[in-house]
Amino acid sequence: MPLSHLEHILVQTSDMEATKRWYVEVLGMRAGYTPDFKFPVCWLYIGDRDVIHVTEGGANTSANRKTYLGQQSEAESGTGVIDHIAFRATGLGETLERLRRLKIDFKERQVSDQGLYQVFFFDPNGIKIELNFEAAEATALGLTPGVKASELAG
Repeated sequence: MPLSHLEHILVQTSDMEATKRWYVEVLGMRAGYTPDFKFPVCWLYIGDRDVIHVTEGGANTSANRKTYLGQQSEAESGTGVIDHIAFRATGLGETLERLRRLKIDFKERQVSDQGLYQVFFFDPNGIKIELNFEAAEATALGLTPGVKASELAG
């Protein structure tokens, strides 16, 4: 399961617009293309790479986000607002075999309009980890995710 780079961090907030504006004005990021996950989210970029994803958090988290990502924290401030850490990876089949062998429970998801097959699981500290694979790897293995973003209620 070779990792190639840290992909993004998802920050949950009660004020998406103010959070987006802060990252743009203070750090010079730019808001850009965001796939349709059927829940509120905004992607912020450094150059051509999305590195911070911002979504609604707290008690008002949408049912679609809970279905797709799950939610462990209702925090809207402090370090509890980081929902997950995502890495780009290759070797989907080997990765799933390793997770099963190590008895690590995982969820499979797919973002159809982005071409990603995603695997979510938790580290020993309860930190959610997201691994992003090219969807072609899943297709070649005949895999079907538990949830597709495109199939959530719009």
